[in-house]
Formats: sequence, C-alpha cells, structure tokens
Amino acid sequence: MNRLRIFLIDDHNLFRSGVKALLARQPDFEVVGEAADGLEGLKRAREMKPDVVLLDLNMPGISGREAVQMLVEELPQTQVLMLTVSEDAEDLIDTLKSGARGYLLKNIDADFLVDAVRRAARGEAVMSPQMTSKLVQGLQHGGREMTPEAADKDRISPREREILMLLTRGASNKEMARELKLAESTVKIHVQNILRKLNLSSRVQAAVYAVEHGIVEKQQ
Repeated sequence: MNRLRIFLIDDHNLFRSGVKALLARQPDFEVVGEAADGLEGLKRAREMKPDVVLLDLNMPGISGREAVQMLVEELPQTQVLMLTVSEDAEDLIDTLKSGARGYLLKNIDADFLVDAVRRAARGEAVMSPQMTSKLVQGLQHGGREMTPEAADKDRISPREREILMLLTRGASNKEMARELKLAESTVKIHVQNILRKLNLSSRVQAAVYAVEHGIVEKQQ
C-alpha cells in the first residue's frame, strides 16, 4: 500500500507531537518529517517532497502566509493544508489565494483532521465548517478577490451552477453525488469542467469566484 507522506510545520512542539502521534496511527499515513519554523520547514520539505504539508499560520521568521506561497510554487505536487488558531477571514482568503488546499482550525476533532488530510491528498478542498461561512461573509464585506484573468463564466451550465452552489457549502464529491443523484465520477468531471471554464486551479477558488460574481446566490 502506498502511504501518504505528510510533513508538519508548527512552532508549538507539544501540539506538533500530538498531531504526529495521531497521524502515525493511521495505516495509510507516514509522517516523513517536521519543523518548528517556516524556513526550516521549507528546506526540509524541498528534500522530502511530501504529499501533504500541514502548515501553521503564525510562526517566527517566515510566516505561514509566506511559506505557503513558496511551497506551492516549488512543490506543485504537494498539497498544503493550513492548521491554525486564526479564524480571521482575511487570513483564510489570503492563504487560499496563495494556493493552500484547505484551512483547518486547531480545535477540529481527530477524525476530521484525518479525513481532511486524505481529501486534500486527492485534490479536494477542505475547510473547518465554521470557516466556510466566514469565507463567504468575508467576500460579501469586501474581502480580497480571487479573480482569474480569462474566465468564461457565461458558459457555466445549470448543472454546473448546482455544483458550484454545493462547493460554496464545502461539499465533497461524494456529498455532491448523493445530493444531486449523480455518479461520483460524473461530479468529478463537472468540477474539472468548471475549473477549466473559469481558468482556476482549485475548488475553493471556484466557490469564491461563484459568490463574488453572482454565479450562485450569496448565502445569508
């Protein structure tokens, strides 16, 4: 079995040790390394080339905001998950705009974290439930836009609008397939078509774009 290779970057040793112990208990996970600051994390991640990096936001030296940009640029096959205490909508939008695959709060339960790592490795966007509403609220109140240069939003079909609505709620492919009574493979194709039409690279960016540009109704 090919195990997911995970790297941890967090300046709190006790927290990092706890997360490492939790992930190491999963038969399909392998924690390949850890670092206590962004600079050391970048150096070691370049060497290890992990599948998933769990990255703290606020650290001495290179912050998580800076580190995520460098990780995404230098290791495009690595999925970066923010793991932080910050519930600030601007932090959320900035890191997603920089290419993070998801944004998790440190108060999530163990099962949610394990599932989030697996989903991120599959290329799905993941977010702590309370941050989904903060994302939309932040955009409604003038949050920074994540706008592609050459979007083709007029070609979005009614079915793709349904998919986008569910994306704004943080739904997984499996959840969307159940909701829309479609095969999960069909949902995956719809998501890929949406990203291509909007000239975007992630599901989170598609959800943000849909809200900003009125493709789906804003949540109240």
